[in-house]
Amino acid sequence: MATDVNEYEPGVLRIFQTKDETKAYYNKIAKVYDLLAEHSEQPMREKGLQKLAAQPGERILEVGFGTGHSVVELAQAVGPTGRVLGVDISDEMVALTNELLQRAGLSERVELTCGDAESLPYEDDSLNGVFTSFTFELFDTPEIPKVLAEWKRVLKPGGRLVVVALSKEGKQGVIMKAYEWTHKHFPNLMDCRPVYARRAIEAAGFDVKETDIEHMWVAVEIVLAFK
Repeated sequence: MATDVNEYEPGVLRIFQTKDETKAYYNKIAKVYDLLAEHSEQPMREKGLQKLAAQPGERILEVGFGTGHSVVELAQAVGPTGRVLGVDISDEMVALTNELLQRAGLSERVELTCGDAESLPYEDDSLNGVFTSFTFELFDTPEIPKVLAEWKRVLKPGGRLVVVALSKEGKQGVIMKAYEWTHKHFPNLMDCRPVYARRAIEAAGFDVKETDIEHMWVAVEIVLAFK
């Protein structure tokens, strides 16, 4: 098993914004995020939720929940005896999601935190599942193993991890090159970059069961793994 992150993330660009800059960016675009991204991200997110298959009574964490659509679906899936936890770096996203939960009558099933997923406020072996979509690729390359180790820590033995992420797998076409060029030169406009999700998850010691490669304007990995 590769121990150097650069061995399993070859050619992956670094993140050029600080976490404070990232937080400020998502606070700024929170109210228009769905207009910018929901059309392309929603089908991929739904495929990931299907793989996670949250069940009544389970405790599920979503990392980077954004405007809260998945949190609502997860709260409905775990039912009144379950619990959904959420961590997002943007306090504006937290506020929007809380409003959405209140309208849906699901606030009692959910606990949201504004924070960094590299350090989670949850006990070891306490969660049935961790879900994240279009967030994994926002972590800088040296942070990836640290983040995955933290997610693994909070999962119960046999717990499930589903990651939906922009991917460098497959042929690197013109659109990918243009995207990465924009990320490198204008990180304030294109803050994330494609990564090798499955490779990183395997290197963190997870048992990867399924990996689908879907396509938006670039490839998307949807990975199901178990602790």
